[in-house]
Amino acid sequence: MKRRMEEKLKAWVGSPHRKPLVLRGARQVGKTTLVREAARASGLALCEVNLERHLEWRGVFATMDPAAICERLGAHLGRDPRAEGSLLFLDEIQAIPEAIAALRYFYEDMPALPVAAAGSLLEFALAKHHFSMPVGRIEYLHLGPMDFSEFLEAANPYLAERLTMEAVRAEDGFPLHDEAMKWLRTYLLTGGMPEAAARWLETRSFAAASAVQEEILGTYVDDFAKYAGGRDLASLQSVFRRLPAQTGKKVKFVNFSREMKSREVKSALDLFAKARLVTPVWHTDANGVPLGAEENREVWKPLFLDVGLMNHACGLGPAEVEAMEDAGLVNEGAVAEQFVGQQLLGRAGGRTAQELHYWLREGGMGNAEVDYVLQSGREVVPVEVKAGKSGTLRALRRMMDEKRLSRAVRFDANPRSLQKIPRADGPGEWELESLPLYAAPLAFRQD
Repeated sequence: MKRRMEEKLKAWVGSPHRKPLVLRGARQVGKTTLVREAARASGLALCEVNLERHLEWRGVFATMDPAAICERLGAHLGRDPRAEGSLLFLDEIQAIPEAIAALRYFYEDMPALPVAAAGSLLEFALAKHHFSMPVGRIEYLHLGPMDFSEFLEAANPYLAERLTMEAVRAEDGFPLHDEAMKWLRTYLLTGGMPEAAARWLETRSFAAASAVQEEILGTYVDDFAKYAGGRDLASLQSVFRRLPAQTGKKVKFVNFSREMKSREVKSALDLFAKARLVTPVWHTDANGVPLGAEENREVWKPLFLDVGLMNHACGLGPAEVEAMEDAGLVNEGAVAEQFVGQQLLGRAGGRTAQELHYWLREGGMGNAEVDYVLQSGREVVPVEVKAGKSGTLRALRRMMDEKRLSRAVRFDANPRSLQKIPRADGPGEWELESLPLYAAPLAFRQD
């Protein structure tokens, strides 16, 4: 299955200004496979080592001497990584934090050697060890699960080729709308974790994909011991079990545990964010850009790593997802919100770690919440998400009038439409573009 990030890695290999590259992301999102494919596509011999399996190499990396490091790795690999046409890949680099610091010397002493690294729990290594980070000497790519368009390229290339924003916005409508919605429901179950999606593509069995998802979730639980420190593992597991069902809801610590103290729940959620199992969606007042200038980090809602993992953990199967709109499932809105948020996280193409925001107004007039708020150039763009074909715009209208904004986007199950909405508090109007849910990975793409 092809990832768009492959093109960035191939461009990195061929760049005359190349720096050592660190891929960041949760476990099993496909970082290792991505580097292997980039080496193959570029015709390079891959010199790959997994540092988790060779903790005894810490001393040689601590020398900060690339020549000595390559000598040691070459003895293990049976090939000198410095040989022309090689790509050195340090997988699970967080296991030997000294290797992170050593990357600057590869940049300075061996600029001709492409060096890539990947780390699943990198933030924990950086927090525990105090060393001079090679700022300006390395570059990063952030990788998450496959988005819907990447999944579709593997599952239905014919539809993927035709599914463009131009086609979605065509005056006579997108003729493959029903087909795209059908494949969207498939993706909601398989999700974007490459192994789970690949298993479904091989077998066309949701049960087979579900078995992979169970293994992935088990791997994350096994990881808890690596970064829990003195924390109670049972408490971490308890919070993690409740996390998928809390997606899209304002965080209230009591909803995760009535036995644990608030600071213990907060600490667990912070750990999961560091492991990239959860992405915080911060509240912002959204009076202008940048949105982060008015964010409130005491008010946030969680976005889970992957919609397929979320649905598996919540016990949703094919029948429930297929009948979401009719069945009135308790969390159908959360499923749609998770899906859209997951697609929005990849809009910058991995060069930066995307932050998401939403708008919330609580008070005597009743609560009002808009699912996401994005920055598009100098413009603030509210984004509303609906699981079905209908829904009110009460919160969105309130925000548009209060902030005097001119454009908003809604994702739902309908074909694309464009409306002019009169302002409730005086003359004027604002524009609402309604887009089908499956257009979410295309609508705000920046790469």
